[in-house]
Amino acid sequence: MSHDHERDWITVEDNDGNKKQFVVEALLAIEEDTYALLRSEHELDHAIVMQVENEDDEQYLIGINDPRKKTMVLDAYEIAVEANPAD
Repeated sequence: MSHDHERDWITVEDNDGNKKQFVVEALLAIEEDTYALLRSEHELDHAIVMQVENEDDEQYLIGINDPRKKTMVLDAYEIAVEANPAD
């Protein structure tokens, strides 16, 4: 069985109304923020890091422009995977 079937898929709509499918690789809580590590259905070897914002009982994904913040999230993900490797 493919691991992709075990993961959650979401549809993300950008500001121009374009929709893309992403697999949710991980959700990470770091300090007071939550981050999502996503992979496109067409580019599973490339991860996208976004911040999760909550507003009026809705969740939104916000792009991260700060490369240090992206690195921090990816490093935290790597540490989590090394501490709890998948079967």
